[in-house]
Amino acid sequence: MIWINGAPAFRLSICVTVTSTRCVTGGATAAAKAPTMKIKLSAVAILAMILSEPSQAGTLSDAEATFLDQMVIASVVLEQRCDGYEVDGSGSVQLGARLLGSPDAAMAMIDAYAAAIKARDGESYDPAKFRPEVSDAASRTFRHVRTDLIRNPKRACAEYGEAGVDRGLLRRY
Repeated sequence: MIWINGAPAFRLSICVTVTSTRCVTGGATAAAKAPTMKIKLSAVAILAMILSEPSQAGTLSDAEATFLDQMVIASVVLEQRCDGYEVDGSGSVQLGARLLGSPDAAMAMIDAYAAAIKARDGESYDPAKFRPEVSDAASRTFRHVRTDLIRNPKRACAEYGEAGVDRGLLRRY
């Protein structure tokens, strides 16, 4: 039995047509007097509805995942205030353009990461730029790197900071 929200006077029965018509209406006593709307769906249509439900989130390409991981690592180095490092904005876009094929693609990934950070922090963000798969991947990398930086700050700051410098995402000051 499927109830239609906002219309308690109607019952919706789903009928499946395979070789014969069988309707599933349930036995709710409160709805016994309500009119029934019957919709015939073929088994193929029901199967299609079930199988087309996979998550709305896409997947990151290898290049996107690589660029995102590198951005997250650099941002954690900055967030943990590792001495001697600052962001290299033009280097970030150049690296992204090399990995993703264009500066526009790099900026789109940077914007998606910025939207993910804002969403996580409860700030307003542009929903058109938010990508759930970016948010999920960034959260995993962030937790891993931040844990490293908390456990052994000197070693991890040097390791992650120098990697960020080598890639062009960070620069020393």
